[in-house]
Amino acid sequence: MRIGIPGEIKPQEHRIALVPEGAAEFVNRGHNVYMTSGAANGIGLTDEDYKAVGVEILSTLEEVYEVSDMIVGVKEPQPRELALIKPGQIHYRYLHLAPDYDQTVGLMKAGATGIAFETVEMENRSLPLLAPMSEVAGREGVIFGANILAKHMGGKGILLGGVTGTARAKVVIVGAGISGQAALKMAVGLEADVTILDVDIAKLKYLDDIYGNKIKTLYSNSGNLAAQIKTADLVISTVLIPGAKCPHLITMDMINSMEAGSVIVDISIDQGGSTPISKPTYHEDPTFLTDNGVVMYCCANMPGAMPRTSSYALANVTLKYGLAIADLGVEGAINRFPELRPGINVYEGKLVYKHVSTAFPDLKFDELDSVMK
Repeated sequence: MRIGIPGEIKPQEHRIALVPEGAAEFVNRGHNVYMTSGAANGIGLTDEDYKAVGVEILSTLEEVYEVSDMIVGVKEPQPRELALIKPGQIHYRYLHLAPDYDQTVGLMKAGATGIAFETVEMENRSLPLLAPMSEVAGREGVIFGANILAKHMGGKGILLGGVTGTARAKVVIVGAGISGQAALKMAVGLEADVTILDVDIAKLKYLDDIYGNKIKTLYSNSGNLAAQIKTADLVISTVLIPGAKCPHLITMDMINSMEAGSVIVDISIDQGGSTPISKPTYHEDPTFLTDNGVVMYCCANMPGAMPRTSSYALANVTLKYGLAIADLGVEGAINRFPELRPGINVYEGKLVYKHVSTAFPDLKFDELDSVMK
C-alpha cells in the first residue's frame, strides 16, 4: 500500500502522524511511504531523518495526496485537503465529524473511507487512540488555565496554589475520564483547591482512595455543577460522548454566575464544546471574554502546543492499527482488531457511524455491514 504523510496545515498544528521509527515499520513490510517536505520540522525532525528509513520526500501536500492509498494524519482534513481526496482513499486520523457538517459531506462526496482515531473503542469502552491526547490536553488545561488566571491575561490575578497566608485557587474539573484525571493530577500537584465531578461513582471512589482529603469528589448533576462553577476560579471541562456532539452541561446561567476573571478551559471543543458559547480558537489567540468577564479558552488542537510529546505519544498507539490496515485492508484489519470497527465513520463515501448521523439527520446512514464488500 502507498502511505501518505502530508503533514498538518491546520493553524498552529505542528504534530506529525508518523515518526521515523513508525515509518520504517511500514517500509520494512513492503509498503511505500511518502511525506511532504518539512512536514516534521515542528517536532525537530528533518526530511533526512525520514529518508534514512526509506521514506520518499515529495515537494507538496498535493503530490502526497495524489500518490497515496492511505493518508495517515493527525487532525481532520482542512478545506484545501478535502478537494484533494480521491475515491477509495483511506483517511486514518482524528476526524471529529459530529460538529463538522462540511467535512462529513466532503468525505462522503469524495468516496473516501474515514477511520477516526477518536472512535476506535475497546470492548471495555476505553478509547485507546484518544487516550494519549486526552492525557496531554488534561495536563495542559491546568497549565494554560493557571497562566490565564494571571491579571495580564484577563484573569483574577490568583496563583493556583496560593502562598503562605493566602487562599488557594478553586479548580473545578467536570468529568473524571482520561482528561479529567490528568487535569486532577496537575491541579493537585500545584496545590490548588480541587473538586472533580462525574456521574460514575466507581471513578469517584477510586479517586477518593488515591487522593484522600487532597480533593473533593461530587456526583455530577445540574445542581452540583451550578453550585461549584459559581465559586470556581478555574473550570476544566472534559465532557465526552465518544463520536457524538458534546452536550452543553455548562449553561449560560452557570457562566453568568461566575466572577469576572474566572477561567473556563473547554477541552471538549473538538466535539463542539460543553457550553452554548464555546467556539474553536487557536494558540496565537486562544481566549475570548464573555459579557460578564469570564475568560474562555477553547483551542481545538490543544496537544498541538506540545507537538513533540504529543507526536510520539500518538504514534505509540496508532502504529499497530495503521500497519494492520496497510497489510490486510480495512476489512481484514477489523477482523483482526474488532475495536477498529467503530472507528470507521465513513466507508467508501457512505456514512456508517450512528452518532454522526444523529448530528446530521439529513445525511443518509448505512450500517457498515450492509456496505462493506
